[in-house]
Amino acid sequence: MKPTHKLLFILCPMLVLVFIYYSSEKLQLYVWGQKPLYDKQGFLLQLETKLPLELTYKYGNLSKGACKPGYAAAKMATIYPKFIKSAPMFLDRNFKRLAKISYYLPPFGIRTQERIIDSILTATKNYGLGEQLDSLSCKRCIIVGNGGILFNKSLGTRIDDYDVVIRLNEAPVKGYSRDVGTKTTLRITYPEGAIQNPENYEKDSLFVFSGFKPLDFKWFRQIVFKENVRGLDGFWKSVAHRVPREPTELRILNPFFIQEAAFQFIGLPFNNGLMGKGNIPTLGTVAITMALHNCDEVAVAGFGYDMSAPHAPLHYYENIKMSAIRESWTHDISKEKEFLRKLVRANVITDLTKGI
Repeated sequence: MKPTHKLLFILCPMLVLVFIYYSSEKLQLYVWGQKPLYDKQGFLLQLETKLPLELTYKYGNLSKGACKPGYAAAKMATIYPKFIKSAPMFLDRNFKRLAKISYYLPPFGIRTQERIIDSILTATKNYGLGEQLDSLSCKRCIIVGNGGILFNKSLGTRIDDYDVVIRLNEAPVKGYSRDVGTKTTLRITYPEGAIQNPENYEKDSLFVFSGFKPLDFKWFRQIVFKENVRGLDGFWKSVAHRVPREPTELRILNPFFIQEAAFQFIGLPFNNGLMGKGNIPTLGTVAITMALHNCDEVAVAGFGYDMSAPHAPLHYYENIKMSAIRESWTHDISKEKEFLRKLVRANVITDLTKGI
């Protein structure tokens, strides 16, 4: 047999085995007939609530109640090995170097919006949580959802105890502080979700813009530069005309978190990277995704849609019923809940209202 034939004779079976191995991994199958370890999204099928030995050693000696540095990311990586913590919370002047968002249109990226984003960031100048919070060696964050489950839970004091309190859209604090607290570090919203009455904004909080369509970025630029809001055709409801914040108190949420939550974590339809039916995660899940990358401990309150109770209140502050969420065109509530339950079962996040 010629040397070249011998080489091919050896290489061909090896290449076939390599192909089978990687194909089986992708399909969550195992060559030797073993049961799959991971689901199709890449999460462990058998979620372990106990800490691995290396994390037990790392956190075991901390005093009770002490903040655990890197805990959320470490726990996330144990159930989702592909998790990489490094992802900035907000866009800064280096945003064009973020490859994972450069190729996608809003809401999953920044393509076509680079010039307007650059203009906005020139005015806002600040790109973090603020000197005091950015300097913390360990940050405990809570995302306060808008769910009716928050009503009459008296969690206000416990919520205010967190270093970073994240609120969503127009959910009010005034009049509900016993249940939702008084502290707001940042409020994440999009144009249609923003508080419309300037008097209802809390003091000393950051306004964090999340853009879902090109028109949203145009709106935000007008807000940043305190211009008269124009060109309102294309919004599905009325939008705020003024946000009582200086440019230095405004931020742009990194759209990578929308992308990662939708396609990597939940498994929503990719739709060629475009917004489509049932492929947009709720802002609450986007905020949780952001916190996993930027907070050391992550808790939530006010999360969980109970579809078996259609007449239950959807939000803690209004009379809309749970049945309204069934008509959502953009969200896939069942898939999203499945993802959040993984995080709770594995103790990656703590659910104070136990609605997930």
